[in-house]
Amino acid sequence: MRVAVIPARGGSKRIPHKNIKPFCGKPMIVWSINAALESGCFDRVVVSTDDDAIAKMAKTHGAEVPFMRPAALADDFTGTIPVIAHAAKALEMPEDAALCCIYATAPFLQAGDIQRGLEILQNTGCDYAFSVTSYAFSIQRAIRITAENRTEMFTPGAFATRSQDLEEAYHDAGQFYWGRVAAWRAEIPIFSADSAPVILPRDRVQDIDTIEDWRRAELMFKAAGLG
Repeated sequence: MRVAVIPARGGSKRIPHKNIKPFCGKPMIVWSINAALESGCFDRVVVSTDDDAIAKMAKTHGAEVPFMRPAALADDFTGTIPVIAHAAKALEMPEDAALCCIYATAPFLQAGDIQRGLEILQNTGCDYAFSVTSYAFSIQRAIRITAENRTEMFTPGAFATRSQDLEEAYHDAGQFYWGRVAAWRAEIPIFSADSAPVILPRDRVQDIDTIEDWRRAELMFKAAGLG
């Protein structure tokens, strides 16, 4: 049994109604629903929400909403893992099943990325396989601004090292997280030695937390011809 769960609460503050706001011609969440359906990886595509408008939108576009998320898991402080653990329990999924959390604000997500993630999860035996991308600049050369408004390096020893000789670093791409139900329900951290990366190109990764992020994402999306 394989299920996609798309968490989409209704209380977005910085971008009101973010999950159903139109993005390049479709409500934002619809891009994630479509990618999940097109991947052919899932027996069910489920949206976890506390919001009636989001639930209606999800059902209209082919997803299920078999339960409404409780208010205790829909505030500004609840993390992703408890939400997915709740969904796995509500759906009565067996411990050995695979569940993929797909973010509702991931319009760059492609069906093939989801397929690669499943293959990596199955082939590695890891608890999780999730999307990552590389930093555009060497993190070893990062600089902080001090309380005295001066600068200092986080890693001073890297000052004289050429950037091409420094180790490449990656960050969470914020698109999807394949995981075994046992790991979700035990709330095992995703960023660990028992997780495998699914590497995405930087031009298909953009966090969308502010209006500025949204505008940049739309420009990137149109430039890439993904609409």
